[in-house]
Amino acid sequence: MEVRGEDAGGTGARDRVAELEAELAEARGQAAERLADLQRLQAEYANYRKRVERDRSAVRVQALGNVLTGLLPVLDDIERARDQDEPVKGFQQVTEVLEEMLGKLGLVRFGAEGEAFDPRAHEALMTSTSAEVTEPTAVRVLRPGYSVADRILRRAQVVLAEPPAGPGTPPRSASEGDPEGPPEAGR
Repeated sequence: MEVRGEDAGGTGARDRVAELEAELAEARGQAAERLADLQRLQAEYANYRKRVERDRSAVRVQALGNVLTGLLPVLDDIERARDQDEPVKGFQQVTEVLEEMLGKLGLVRFGAEGEAFDPRAHEALMTSTSAEVTEPTAVRVLRPGYSVADRILRRAQVVLAEPPAGPGTPPRSASEGDPEGPPEAGR
């Protein structure tokens, strides 16, 4: 009989151990689920922070572009005043400070004589044919272009010279290759 008692007591202990192991397995499963939830939440939060920072940066560039676009006519007037005659010393100093500050804000002037024509950066107002060029080239800049943070605020307006057309080659129009049409602020 005693053997049976030991067996009965051993069976009860085994049952209790099995029960505890089942509870432990369930607790481990719940802990793994909670850990997975936490990791997922951490990843979502990290992605949210990156998205907010990216959006904040985009809004900053947009706002800066809008302000700088408003100042482009001032820069054009300054350039015309320089072309007329020798600017007054005080005016010249103010102009230099303004241009320096705009440069620090990221405003980049582009469009120079001799540049290869790029319809994303240049707007051809006039075209001519010239044997002196091998590809469409800006031969005169009528109004410079400006960009900030890889965003073109205004395309440079240029006089375009194209190489003479070869036999059987149709002449290229100034707007050809420019599917975007006329320039707009914000491109």
